[in-house]
Amino acid sequence: MKPFDNRKPTREEQLAARESYESIVSSIELLQTNLPEIEIAETGRKIRIPVSVLRLLAQILKEISQGNPVTVVPEATEITTQAASEVLGCSRPHVVRLLEEGKIPYTKVGKHRRIRYDDLMSFKKKMKVSQKKKLQVLMKLDEESELYETL
Repeated sequence: MKPFDNRKPTREEQLAARESYESIVSSIELLQTNLPEIEIAETGRKIRIPVSVLRLLAQILKEISQGNPVTVVPEATEITTQAASEVLGCSRPHVVRLLEEGKIPYTKVGKHRRIRYDDLMSFKKKMKVSQKKKLQVLMKLDEESELYETL
C-alpha cells in the first residue's frame, strides 16, 4: 500500500475515496453502537472500529476525494523547528524567534527545540484569526477613506 503522505492522490484513488466517503457517511448515520463491527469482504474477517475513528476516516476520504494530500499526525507528536516552519509557511529562524518570544511552547532535547504538533496548530489557528481581524480593520479603513469600493 502506498502512503498518502506528502503526495497528491491519483485520479483512481480520488474516485475510490469519493465512493467510500459517501458509503461510510451514510453508514455512520445508521449505526446503533459506538463500536460497530466491520466486515472486510475479501477476507471475511470482522473488526470493531470506534465510531470516532470511522468519522476520522470519513474526513480523510473526503480530502483524498478532492485531490488533497493527507497526513495523519498524532496531536502529541513533537516536531522540529524546520517542520514547524513548513507547516506555518515561514522561515525556520522566524519559528525560533516565535519560540524564544514565548508565542509557541517548546521543549529542548539537547540543543534542539521540539514543538508539540497540537501547540503549533493552536498557534496557527490563533494566527489565522488575528490575520482575519487585521484584514477586516484594513478593509474598513479603506472603505472609510473611499479607497475601497464595495459592490
